[in-house]
Amino acid sequence: MRILIANDDGYLAPGIAALARACQGLGDIEIIAPEQNASGTSNSLTLNRPLSVFEAAPAADLPRFKVVTGTPSDCVHIALTGLLAQRPDLVLSGINNGANMGDDTIYSGTVAAAMEGYLFGVPAIAFSLVDKGWDHLEAAAATARAVVEDVLRTERPGPWLLNVNIPNRADAAKLPRVVTRLGRRHASEPVIRQLNPRGETMYWIGPAGDARDAGEGTDFHATSAGRVSVTPLQSDLTDRDGIPVWSGAFRQGRA
Repeated sequence: MRILIANDDGYLAPGIAALARACQGLGDIEIIAPEQNASGTSNSLTLNRPLSVFEAAPAADLPRFKVVTGTPSDCVHIALTGLLAQRPDLVLSGINNGANMGDDTIYSGTVAAAMEGYLFGVPAIAFSLVDKGWDHLEAAAATARAVVEDVLRTERPGPWLLNVNIPNRADAAKLPRVVTRLGRRHASEPVIRQLNPRGETMYWIGPAGDARDAGEGTDFHATSAGRVSVTPLQSDLTDRDGIPVWSGAFRQGRA
């Protein structure tokens, strides 16, 4: 088993080190991470400049990290298209400092790193802590390993993509793991305006809104009830219900 581990919080983040330690013994591990925190970069690839890769050793008990001067998607993309000598069997991303649930998954660099593997046909899992601050990180890492062991025992043809959110609890590894769907958030809070020292107006993107759809079966509901949320994802954004509606509209509009 060859495992590629990436993240979006950067190569110095505690989450990726904890995940790598937890996965030791499952196979040969390669760790590739962004040089800087790249949260919220979604699936972006760096196309306007070359990328540099250097090695670093943030922890003596882990393999040397390959560090990329780009996004989480860059890390996995170049790993799978030439940086690694052998293709991995599994891509893991995280552990992220904070939840990636509902609409968060669209913007998440953690999910994007896993999705990049999935798009290349490699099974992938994204892991996130529900609350920021790294509380009970080791318990979350033990949970992540248990999830990996679960999926390795499951026969599932073709690539797949899972998004896992783990409550910050000391007993996280003992919590039920439930399969969920994505919930929904309200719209983001208003933009925040500030003046810089030269009197120019600067803008901060506002914080995410509260959960709007957090009913039973959603990732929000599961984690708030003290469960580990496991959401299967896919990259196909096609509105299948809308196809006949739009087909009729454009037929009517023909000259």
